[in-house]
Amino acid sequence: MEEAVDDGVAQQRERLTESLRVYGGHYAELGRRFAAWLGLHSTDATALLEIAAAEERGTPLSPARLSERIALSTGATTALLNRLEAAGHITRAREHTDRRIVTLRSGEHIHERADEFFGPLGRRLDATMAHYPPRLLEQFEAFMADLNATVDGHLRDGDAGAPPSP
Repeated sequence: MEEAVDDGVAQQRERLTESLRVYGGHYAELGRRFAAWLGLHSTDATALLEIAAAEERGTPLSPARLSERIALSTGATTALLNRLEAAGHITRAREHTDRRIVTLRSGEHIHERADEFFGPLGRRLDATMAHYPPRLLEQFEAFMADLNATVDGHLRDGDAGAPPSP
């Protein structure tokens, strides 16, 4: 009897993992469509979203941190930032007391365009989540925080993408 329960739990975990994979695919597709809508390369749009989201959290990014977030070399990140700055999408500011630290800021029009593009989806997601009680959403939030911490640790430890031992 316990095996049946274990099988049910294992199958549930597989379904959850598959659902998260599908959600990740949808998120990536939204990013591609947002980039096309802005007329940008998808990496440039991803960088803009990272910069804007960090600003909204109150923790603006430096070029080095952006480079880590979007998995580009420092040289490629510099080229990307040069393109975005030349197009008026971002600014680089020296806001810190240590003047060597550069802070990335997105243009106001980027926030407006992102709200225009993602607003309808945000409203649909809010309506969907409204069907669930706050306690369940708190549990799901904790679950997602644990999953993200696990994947972050895996990436930080260098286990992801390492070639298998011969």
